[in-house]
Amino acid sequence: MAIANTLQNFMLTAGVHYDVLPHPRTLSSNRTAQAAHVSGDRMAKAVLLEDDQGYVLAVLPASHRLALGEVHHAMQRILGLATEGEIAELFRDCDIGAIPPFGAPYGIETILDDSLMEQPQIYFEAGDHEDLIRVSGKEFQSLLGNARHGHFSHHL
Repeated sequence: MAIANTLQNFMLTAGVHYDVLPHPRTLSSNRTAQAAHVSGDRMAKAVLLEDDQGYVLAVLPASHRLALGEVHHAMQRILGLATEGEIAELFRDCDIGAIPPFGAPYGIETILDDSLMEQPQIYFEAGDHEDLIRVSGKEFQSLLGNARHGHFSHHL
C-alpha cells in the first residue's frame, strides 16, 4: 500500500523531508518498532478516541500505555476508544491499526504526549503495516502545528 495519500499530500504541502522504511508486516506499533529496529520511545502511535463532541487523536510513544484518566483531565472530556468501524470510516486510505499520528489532514483534533517532544527522530506508520516514515523531531513537531500537549501516558 505504501504511504496513505492523505498523509503524503499533508507532508508534501508542509515541505517536510522524510524517509520511508519498509519492515516485515506487524500488527502493533510496539512490534513494528522491534521489527524495524527502532526504539519504541521514538515510534509514535496514534489512538483514536471519541465522545459525543467528536474525535480526538492521542499520539504517544509505542513503548507507552495511554492513561485515559489523564486525557480526560487534559481535554476536560470523557473520551473512550473509537471502534474499528469509526477508524475505517475516518482513515479510509489507511489500514486499521496503522493510522498516522496527524489528525489535522483528516479533520481530527490531536493531542500529543510530551515524551515524544524530546526525541531527535520520530518514526510512525505510513498507513499500512509494512512501511514506516522517519522524520526529524523538529519536523514532527511542525507537522503537529498547534496540537495540545500533555503527559497522558506511562512507560510499559
